[in-house]
Amino acid sequence: MTMDKYKDKLGGLANKLKQERPKIPIQEVQPVKAKAVVKAVEVQFNNWIPKTLLKRVKAFGVEYDISLKDINIEALELYLSRKVGQL
Repeated sequence: MTMDKYKDKLGGLANKLKQERPKIPIQEVQPVKAKAVVKAVEVQFNNWIPKTLLKRVKAFGVEYDISLKDINIEALELYLSRKVGQL
């Protein structure tokens, strides 16, 4: 008998849920619009350097969490700015 009452209540609840519309508004998920980032056009740059220098640069990058690419870009820009200043 107890199980029959439970099934009746459960069945009644299921029917009630099917018939009634939810009273709480359902939130809509909208993607965040990313800001357009203007990047410079990149090209590949290969060169040969001493193995010990490469090890030092890699260690520096790991220690300060900087990529080899970023180290190379910064080093080249610094070099060129110093050379232009000497002219």
